[in-house]
Amino acid sequence: MDENKDVEKEKTSKEAEGIKGERIKESGEVTLDKNDKKHKIHLMTIIGEVEGHETLSSQSKTTKYEHVLPQLASVEDSSDIDGVLILLNTVGGDVEAGLAIAEMISSLSKPTVSLVLGGSHSIGVPLAVSSDYSFIVPSGTMIIHPVRMSGMVIGVIQTYEYFERIQERILNFIIRNSKIEKNRLKELMLDTSKLAKDVGTILDGKEAVKVGIIDEVGGIKQALDKLNKMIEKRQTDFDKDGDM
Repeated sequence: MDENKDVEKEKTSKEAEGIKGERIKESGEVTLDKNDKKHKIHLMTIIGEVEGHETLSSQSKTTKYEHVLPQLASVEDSSDIDGVLILLNTVGGDVEAGLAIAEMISSLSKPTVSLVLGGSHSIGVPLAVSSDYSFIVPSGTMIIHPVRMSGMVIGVIQTYEYFERIQERILNFIIRNSKIEKNRLKELMLDTSKLAKDVGTILDGKEAVKVGIIDEVGGIKQALDKLNKMIEKRQTDFDKDGDM
């Protein structure tokens, strides 16, 4: 009988690993629960291009917002999840979809930490700062530029006004969720000397921290250490409130 139990246990373990593998493959998300602190951390990735209402080429690496939003709602609803770690390596993408994801992350009650790996460009900037605390690797980059649009523009004045309103929403979100001042952010966004034949600024890891967009330079170890400390503090505060 013990042998049968061991076989059943091994089968269950393999099935769980298979499900975990499928989750990673399909949506880039998984629960990290093997740490010695017994914390359950939801890992999600924002990679490639953020896909909005239009489906991109099957050859493109994309993050689909219709997949990410239910993930985040599930995390908020789950009593099993203690915190969220967001890994970013994105070229940007759909502005409305990116802002929707960023607003969702910033409104979570669970502790959240983001880590920029490679790059977090364009709409990736508000996504990177949407967490409670943010990291960027030394070789990471962030590109800040005005809102852009490809294709034919009909009604130029109205379109520019619309762009200005979207840009203002992005600016306000970034300054609300980071330490950079609005005037400084606008300077970086409209700089004509940093991007060849274009407008905007490229920041490396240390520069992103120096201007106040990202909190700290670090990697996966630092990000997980910080998140675990935030989870512990939240649990301690919750226990104190419960005692009261």
